[in-house]
Parts: sequence; structure tokens; C-alpha cells
Amino acid sequence: MTSKNKLQTLLQHRFSPVLLATLLLCSVSLITRVVLLINSKQYVDWSILNLLGIFLIGLLYDLAAASFAVIPLVLYVWLVPDKWYRTKFNKVLLSIYFLVVIGTLLFNGVSEWFFWEEFSVRYNFIAVDYLVYTTEVIGNIRQSYPVNTILVCLLLISVGILFLFRKYIWLQNEQPYRFKKRTLIALVLLCIPVAVYALFNHKWKYFSPNQYVSELAGNGMYDFGNAFWNNELDYDTFYKTLPIDKAEALIRKQLNSDSTNAADKFTLRQVNNPGEEKRMNVVLISIESLSADFMTHFGNTQHITPQLDSLAKQGLLFTNLYASGTRTVRGLEALALSIAPTPGQSIVKRPDNKGLFSLGSILKSKGYHSRYVYGGYGYFDNMNAFFSANGYDVTDRSALKDSEIHYSNIWGVADEDLFTLSLRLADEDYNNKKNFFAHVMTVSNHRPYTYPEGRIDIPSHTGREGAVKYTDYAIGRFIKEASVKPWFKNTIFIIVADHCASSAGEVELPVNKYHIPMIIYSPGNIAPGNFDKLTAQIDIPPTLLGLLNMDYTSKFFGQDVFKMKPGQERAFISTYQSLGYLKNNKLVILDPNRKTKTFIPDFVTGNSTQTEPDNALIDEAISNYQVASYMYRNHLYNSK
Repeated sequence: MTSKNKLQTLLQHRFSPVLLATLLLCSVSLITRVVLLINSKQYVDWSILNLLGIFLIGLLYDLAAASFAVIPLVLYVWLVPDKWYRTKFNKVLLSIYFLVVIGTLLFNGVSEWFFWEEFSVRYNFIAVDYLVYTTEVIGNIRQSYPVNTILVCLLLISVGILFLFRKYIWLQNEQPYRFKKRTLIALVLLCIPVAVYALFNHKWKYFSPNQYVSELAGNGMYDFGNAFWNNELDYDTFYKTLPIDKAEALIRKQLNSDSTNAADKFTLRQVNNPGEEKRMNVVLISIESLSADFMTHFGNTQHITPQLDSLAKQGLLFTNLYASGTRTVRGLEALALSIAPTPGQSIVKRPDNKGLFSLGSILKSKGYHSRYVYGGYGYFDNMNAFFSANGYDVTDRSALKDSEIHYSNIWGVADEDLFTLSLRLADEDYNNKKNFFAHVMTVSNHRPYTYPEGRIDIPSHTGREGAVKYTDYAIGRFIKEASVKPWFKNTIFIIVADHCASSAGEVELPVNKYHIPMIIYSPGNIAPGNFDKLTAQIDIPPTLLGLLNMDYTSKFFGQDVFKMKPGQERAFISTYQSLGYLKNNKLVILDPNRKTKTFIPDFVTGNSTQTEPDNALIDEAISNYQVASYMYRNHLYNSK
């Protein structure tokens, strides 16, 4: 029998639709992998070993994904009687099934392309989040891409592929199979996903130090399922630990806490600032996706931040600040809670995250009106629930009248409208003789990068640079309008990014993709200049309280950077599973499976070179992350 006849015989088998579905999934996954590889050619290490890993390990992940995807088809082919299976109606059902399968595979391939363009990784927690917030995400996609055209093209291609494979789906010569024989084959096929679940390791794809290579070796569908299943990672289960009393001692040493009070545990300590408290208002503006390298000071030549560049010269510019993570919720967590980023989902989106020790709750206890002001709808990313349960009053776009909105997209109102709302709220508090703290979160610097026309010299919907320049324009306009307010001279403005515009790099944690700017601006109160010491995003809350000369009992992991002793500077950078600790020009990374590595990072390119383990630095990193997870899990980070 020739090879062609053997293939035809195999494809006339009762379970041949399962084989066909598997071949389709692996073929589309292979094409997707090749396209993504070509798209990232300048970042990939093109060694023979890497290419073999990309395609061989990639095939393993494709087969693993297929073993789960075909479960419904296996059950159908197994349980449907022969008499029914040979009817025309069954042919119609199988045709519909395969049309859906082919369309889904093609749609997934296109989706992976767009996700890769945005994040340079396979599906992860972000993709899982997108399923939760379908209104914003689908709206964003529709405003960013020609969705209807893409869907029509995918449908036509799917119908064409279905037509080509119709004779293998309709099984003209399929021989009857007894139920006993079908059962044996079905049980073998159903045992495969069980074995994959029990034995397969998601870390196998990380065979190369080049992050692009490792991601290309994965499978988007499998990675999505893994992210969905493991949206929280218990630190003690997956990461290297220390005896908890040793971790506590290290934390207290790092925080320079020499309290003799037996009740002071972990990060609990008394912070005393000399002099009278400065009853100044505070406006904290966290800007969506503002990388440091957008600003002229950090080498940008496009002049897309003229307002921020000007404010940087008039205020105090932090030149060596690093974001805790790569998502807005991680930035909000750092700015509100000043806690080291815990593995898995941000605390903002965790269950049981009420009554935590927060910047808003401290200022509220001091008589301030603490607010969180957001340009979108606050249910997104659980913002309403989190901030309202942790010392803030939340105001979102629903507080604006239609006449007050100049422009909006699916993410929220234009930043200028957000700032108009913020001014109105500040005026209300001032008129009520109330000091205010307003944390204002922008939204315009986000795909689809749309904003009101005529504000800047870059047309709307043309790219990230235009969105950055529009947000810059809106901030400049806000500061100008605030400058004539009676409360302006008694207000500190803090302008900082939530995270960088891109987190992609050739290594696991590219440090340059966490470098963000911050400006503290308060004419007559804060002297202009540059602050060049290494600063963590979680240091911002205690540093602000230090500027206000406030005494308080603290649980913050962050420190007042103006009072840090030389050698105490450090920063935290992370993904949902890789936990980084920057200190002394070294980077320690903690990974699941209790792995620790020490690197020498290049702060310009983001690349890093592995070096000998720095055990003291590793212990410091472990103590921060372990204690943060321990305190949150055991309700020790609550405000009371």
C-alpha cells in the first residue's frame, strides 16, 4: 500500500475528524509561530539550538493544546451510534463544527498577532483580563482595527478551507465501529489531556535566555489556559523562602526600624518627621503608559512632551525611578499601598482586598478628602471596589455631563475632560475648607490613540506618539488652569507614570522597560532640580508624606527617598510570576520552582548578563516578596 493510500485509509477512520482537527490546530499554530518569528526577527537570537527549540518545543505545546481542544469531538465520535453517524444530518453537524473550529483557529491566529504587537508575548494574565472586561476590550478593538473586514475575510477563508477538506470530514467509506472498540480508542485519547495536565510543565518553553525565543516556543491557546487556571501564585508554594523570623529581621533592617516595641512586627513602625505638618493639598496624576524615554530629558528627539519637559525644569524630576509592573493595576497598587508586588494578580483585583493600609486612608485620618478620579468607568479593573474600600471616594466619567465631554472612546473621556472634572472636585473641597488628596488616573495614552482634533499637531488615531503628546497637552492645560485657583500655591502636584508603554525585551525582566519619569511640582515649595538616586514606585507614598512632615504609624514597604541612607536604594520590577529586585547595579530575579538568579543589567538596552549569585541580595529580595505575600494573606496589611 502506498503512502498516499495509507493516508487516505487513515483519514477514513471513524476518529479521523479528531486527527484532522489536531492537524489543523498544529498547522495554524505553526503558521502563527513563523509569522511572529519573522515579525520579531531583529530581537531573536538566530542560533540552530534556538530554532530547534522554537519549533520542536512549540510542536509539543501545540499538541498539548490540541489534546484539550478535541475533547468535545472525541466524545461526540465515541458516543454517537453508527446508524446516526452515517446520516446526512451528521455530515451537516460535522461541517458546522469544523467551520467553527477553522474560524476560531484563524481568529485566534489574528488575535495572537495583535496581542504580540502590543505586548510581545503569548497570551497571559492580560488576555484573561480582557475576557472579563469585554465591553472595553471589544470597543477598543473595534476602534483600533477594521474588525468587520477582518471577520468577513476570516469567514471566507474558513469556508474555503472547509470545502478543501470536505471529503475527509464526510467519510464516504467509513467502516462501522463497535462501541467497545470506539470506547477503547476514546479512552486513550481522553487520557492524553489528563497526562498533559499532570505532567506538562509550563516552564519548558523557557529554554533560552532570549525572551522572544521562549515566547515563540509557546502556544497562545495553551498559555491562555495556563494563565486562566493560575491567576494567583502562592509565594510559599512556588518561590524560594526563608524562615519567616529571618525574613522579618531582614525587612526591619532594610527599613531601618530599630523599634523596641514588642508589638511592632514586620513592616510596622513609627515614622516621625520634624517640624509642623504642612497642610498642603496633593494632586497625584498617574499617567497611562508613560515611558521615561518619551521625554526629551531622557533622549527623545520627537518633542512629544513639551509641557512635561517644561514642568521637569520647574519642578523636581526623578531620573532613576522604576515601575513595579507592566499594568495599570500594578502601578495603582504601588501608588496606593506602597507594597512590594506579590506574584499573580495585582492586589487591586484580588478578593478580600478591603481595609488595607493605604496612602488614601492615612491622609483621610489626617482630615483630608482622599479621592480617586478616573476618566473611564470605575468598574474596570475593579477600581471602584478597591479604592472605595481603602480610604478613597471614587469619581469616574459618570460624574460628567454630556455637555462636559469633548471626546471619548471606549476607555473613557479625553484627558482634558478628566482634568476639568478634577478641577471641579478640588474647588468643591477648597470651598468646603477641606484639604484634598486627589489621585487622578488618565486614559488617553492607550490604543486606539484617539483624542479631540485640533489640540496638537499630530492627527488623532495615528499612533502612540500622538496620544502621548495629547496627554502632555492636557496636563499642561490643567496646570495652567490650576495656577489661577486660590488653592494652587498650597498644592503639591506629583506627575508619574503607572508603567511603561511596552514591556517587551530580549530578557526576562528588561530594566529599561520599567524606567518611568516623575515630576514633583509645587512652585515656591519644592525647589527645581533632578533627583538621581534609584527609586522604587512604592517609595512615592512615604516620600510624599515626608514632604508633608507627617508623623504616622507605617506598614509601607516603601521608604522616604529623601531620608534613605547611602546604599539603601533599591527598586522592585515584576511580571505576574517573575519578581525582580534592583540594587547596587545588580538584578535578582525570583521565579517559580524556587529559582533565583543574579544579573548585571544594562540600564540602557535592558539586556542583562547572568553573574555569580549574590546571596545577601537574594535574601533581601526574598524577604521583601515573602513578607509582602505573608502579610497580605494573613490580613496583616490592614489599616487597623
